[in-house]
Amino acid sequence: MHVRRWRGWSLPESAATPEALYLSRRDLMATGTALLGAATLAGGAAHAAGAPSADGAALYPAQRNPKFTLDRPLTPEARASTVNNYYEFSYAKNVAPAMGRFERHPWRIVVDGLVEAPQEFDFDDLLKKVQLEERLYRHRCVEAWSMAIPWTGFPMKTLVDLAKPTSGARFIKLEAFRNPKVAPNQKDFRYPWPYVEGLTLAEAQNDLAFLVTGAYGKPAPNQFGAPLRLALPWKYGFKSIKGIVRFTFTDTQPVSFWEEVQGSEYGFWANVNPKVPHPRWSQASEEDIATGERRPTLLYNGYGEYVAGLYAGREKERIWF
Repeated sequence: MHVRRWRGWSLPESAATPEALYLSRRDLMATGTALLGAATLAGGAAHAAGAPSADGAALYPAQRNPKFTLDRPLTPEARASTVNNYYEFSYAKNVAPAMGRFERHPWRIVVDGLVEAPQEFDFDDLLKKVQLEERLYRHRCVEAWSMAIPWTGFPMKTLVDLAKPTSGARFIKLEAFRNPKVAPNQKDFRYPWPYVEGLTLAEAQNDLAFLVTGAYGKPAPNQFGAPLRLALPWKYGFKSIKGIVRFTFTDTQPVSFWEEVQGSEYGFWANVNPKVPHPRWSQASEEDIATGERRPTLLYNGYGEYVAGLYAGREKERIWF
């Protein structure tokens, strides 16, 4: 992996949004959404109940799922939104300035392969098929930094159920967009574009696997992987593919993007384990991007109760990278 060990995400504390401000803003947004809904009804607008506008902005903020809590403060949005690995656009962490030509509309999503119900739909149509919720998740990068994000989205299992996989489906191959006209680094021949990731069907159906449409109580900014990305909090961050356009159900284990680039360091599984170092650095601890403080890394990033059963009997295999 083409990893760079600089602190390009460092910001002065004055640039960070305090968590309390985000939470109060979230409450304000909820109140404003309710008032707007009342005004719309009073005016006799014909907009269908729950039908999303562009990016489904009217669906935010979504109700928080209390099942998913944190043992640390949320990372301020101003900090989290400037620490993003998105190699399609930039090899630096502050990706947003490089995304000026990126367009998230229209956005088509294909579901195909070993399924009874292959589908192709627009992103806004997908939002009509799912129930959005907010979850607080830890995020652990393979580069040994971490953050905590309030994601909005829906369980990946919902999409699996829509697809109705056949008995032969064992894996899902996820494919990101490819458009060198708006993503300049996709012209870099050293990398096998488009970005591809893969999961076992069991992983995709796990409670934690989450398809993300928003963050911090609103549609996600482009640099977070909008309009659709994956969040797998028990795995290193490179598994959480951004800008998804295709889900292919298959009987063959996919070869992921970084596995193809440098398989000796970045494998298919990439489960977090503090006792298994990366070939070039320790994974025993991580740096909080909001505070600069280091904390011990947790096995499966602290989500073992949800996912350890997926790997029972395989602990001696190479499931950590």
